[in-house]
Amino acid sequence: MEDEFLQMIRQHQGIIHKVCRLYRDSPEDRQDLFQEIVYQLWKAFPSFEGRAKLSSWMYRIALNTALASFRKHRPEITYPVALPEQVADPSGGNLQQELLFAALKQLNDSEKAIIALYLEDMSYQEIAAIIGIDENYVGVKLNRIKTKIKSILKL
Repeated sequence: MEDEFLQMIRQHQGIIHKVCRLYRDSPEDRQDLFQEIVYQLWKAFPSFEGRAKLSSWMYRIALNTALASFRKHRPEITYPVALPEQVADPSGGNLQQELLFAALKQLNDSEKAIIALYLEDMSYQEIAAIIGIDENYVGVKLNRIKTKIKSILKL
């Protein structure tokens, strides 16, 4: 079981990294959240029955962990007045991606969760199942979120 779990983490660690990046600003906080998500996945792994896709199950646990830990110790978040012209990204990301992440961080927690799943090409049905809302409401929320992001990015 341990080998199977470690294989799952290796294959799908991108999911965890995206959630960490979306909900935490500093590398240290991201690393702490990553460890907490892996721990919660490990605790829940024996009860995974395979009724949902593995990635959907992981997203649900990762998002719930990020939101729960955020509520426990709400860090003070400040947003810059203007985005810098160049963003130094040690992971090699590009400026457009950094601008998008900066905009996404300005969304509320439920909006972040929905758009993160949408950007993973999940269907409205999958998003609804993970978030726990009606499938039709996913479409309404996504339209509002897209409008909000365009406004933030001034597109």
